[in-house]
Amino acid sequence: MSAVADKLKSLPFLTDKNNPVGYAVQSTIEFAGDSRRLVQRCTKPDAKEFKKIAVACAIGFSIMGFIGYTVKLVFIPINNIIIGGN
Repeated sequence: MSAVADKLKSLPFLTDKNNPVGYAVQSTIEFAGDSRRLVQRCTKPDAKEFKKIAVACAIGFSIMGFIGYTVKLVFIPINNIIIGGN
């Protein structure tokens, strides 16, 4: 990492956030550091936590499916009235 830092120091426009190129480079470096820190902190869920997440997702999918089905069921007759079904 020090080799990259030395190269950045030799090109000052890459470290200046007021310069558009420097802003992009510095933002990318910060994003990479934050992403690395996040991945290092992440842990694999245990079976209980995984089951809780899976159940919550299943309930959410069911609720959204029911809402979609209900909306479709209500709007089919309304659409036929508006368009004037034959």
